[in-house]
Amino acid sequence: MIDRLIENILEWAAGHTDEGRYSPVGIVFHWTMAALVLFQLGWGWWMGLAHPGGEMVAAYDLHFLIGVLMLVLALGRLGWRLFAPEPINDADKPGWESTAAHVTHYVFYTCLLGLPLSGWAIVSATARDTQLTLLGLTPWPLMPLQDLPTPTLWAIETAAEWMHRALVASLLVLIPIHVGAALKHHVIDRDDVLHGMLPILPQRPRRRTRWQRRYRALEKRVASLASRLWPQSRRRSGRRRPSP
Repeated sequence: MIDRLIENILEWAAGHTDEGRYSPVGIVFHWTMAALVLFQLGWGWWMGLAHPGGEMVAAYDLHFLIGVLMLVLALGRLGWRLFAPEPINDADKPGWESTAAHVTHYVFYTCLLGLPLSGWAIVSATARDTQLTLLGLTPWPLMPLQDLPTPTLWAIETAAEWMHRALVASLLVLIPIHVGAALKHHVIDRDDVLHGMLPILPQRPRRRTRWQRRYRALEKRVASLASRLWPQSRRRSGRRRPSP
């Protein structure tokens, strides 16, 4: 019975994938995570301005609550992606844009998993009196670090804070790139990438526009410049290489 249920779910997801669209489960995961990420970034900035006391404690409690939820959702999204592969759309066409899109997705998953994990480590190392919960419904355990010596706990907390800040900075760079790429696919390329993740957005008619011509011309100029600079840099590095 379970095998049949899994097979039906896969067939249902494949029906959307075959049409070049994400499944409703994947869409809900994507936009829920997007909303939570934006909220956490804004809330984290606001926490830095909060005054010490009850206001700051309440702000951190909400930040921790959302962080635990994000960890569960990130694991669920990763599991769903492995369970039901995403569609092949125009973003998968061979070329540097496809490679950049895949690299960006891997970095996003690193951030979505690394941020709550590093926050969990911070709390578990030096704030063990904090009570973590999943949506306030069930307790969430701390990492088993209680038997480690105090210097080790402080080192873990420092490393986790550094990682947390680095991942936040990565998201602040990636989000505008991701949004810009999605708009470029929809407005300039007029392909199915954004429509596949946002079905309520109508698919634009595919036709060549002046924006496409301008973008392709710019792309060719950049590629030509890079092809000229790359051999020159290799020749220079070769001349500087010491002889055996």
